[in-house]
Amino acid sequence: MNTRKYGKLGWDVSALGLGCMRLPRIYDGSEVAQVDREKAYELIRYAATHGINYFDTALTYHNRTSEEVLGEALDGGLREKVHVVTKQPFSVMKSKADIRRNLEATLKKLRTDYLDVYLIHNISDKDWPGIQQLDVISEYEKFKAEGLIRAIGFSYHGTYAGWKPIFDFYDWDMCQIQQNMIDVDKEVTEQAILRAGERGCALVIMEPLRGGGLANAPASVKAVYDRYPEHREPYEWAFKHLINYPQISTILSGMTTMEQLKANIELFSKPTSVPNSLSEEEKTIIREAKEAYDAIVTVPCTRCEYCMPCPQGVDIPGAFYRYNEGMMFGSFDQPKRSYMFSIRAGRSADHCIGCGACERKCPQHIPIIQSLKTAHEALKGWIE
Repeated sequence: MNTRKYGKLGWDVSALGLGCMRLPRIYDGSEVAQVDREKAYELIRYAATHGINYFDTALTYHNRTSEEVLGEALDGGLREKVHVVTKQPFSVMKSKADIRRNLEATLKKLRTDYLDVYLIHNISDKDWPGIQQLDVISEYEKFKAEGLIRAIGFSYHGTYAGWKPIFDFYDWDMCQIQQNMIDVDKEVTEQAILRAGERGCALVIMEPLRGGGLANAPASVKAVYDRYPEHREPYEWAFKHLINYPQISTILSGMTTMEQLKANIELFSKPTSVPNSLSEEEKTIIREAKEAYDAIVTVPCTRCEYCMPCPQGVDIPGAFYRYNEGMMFGSFDQPKRSYMFSIRAGRSADHCIGCGACERKCPQHIPIIQSLKTAHEALKGWIE
């Protein structure tokens, strides 16, 4: 596994990190899916023994069970060999005492005495003033002085204009941002990557495959990739776009299957999977593939599930996933059939009443209410 330096901290971290937001799950017919613990343990332990030493989770992932699962998987000797990173959202920081209680609970779930990095989770423009007023960073500094955490960071979804004042406010040890070949001119853009590099701040990338969407290519994108003399899978092109940046410390992937994990470890272990390795021809291929993707109208949902639960029970990420699948692959047969089960369960998009609760929480700033109407019209009508 190729490694990189972790900003000014200088740690050697694996170029590929395991994101624990998309662990294997079991659907038992209830409203909430459960983590398939045995499969998750196998996945995490394989990663930790095959070169991945960076594991990212959060208090809220998998209905607040992800930290516990990660802690159980790494217990028994693996914890000491890897970097464990987690996050606390501002929404649960009602007081300074809450911030400490939440950390203490997290340490117990992770079965560890310390965190390598502790993040303020998903800082939004509207939350940033409150984070300053509560002086959350000072609380994190106390944790660092006590040896409970080793580094302080934050994660962010949004524009460069919103990210920059947060980044410049404090001498952060690390920051985590969304970037991929589709979002290169959206989100924080390349400017944030370069700015973090100038400051020596460790930079971690999330959503490198845009919620898994970039692992497959529609015909128009595949035609671009096929021009290159060497065959590569779509996920390889997407990862190589980010691998090329020397400023990036590690790239997180929410791998769900052993097949995905092994393929990604193989890619990130190649001698050619290093910064500044892309030729001008390869850069052109990636740029033109992005243009082909941009020509396909889809909803930019990454299935992060921040919009959930919907007060009316609508499966918002599920509706968008099916709609995007139909648009990207040019056929709505399978998405319509799948959506039929949402209709039967009373979780289809036509149950939306336009309350707007989801739009206020969406890190992608999607106009969810209108997009749900569009998705429902495209997906309804399957008869079986």
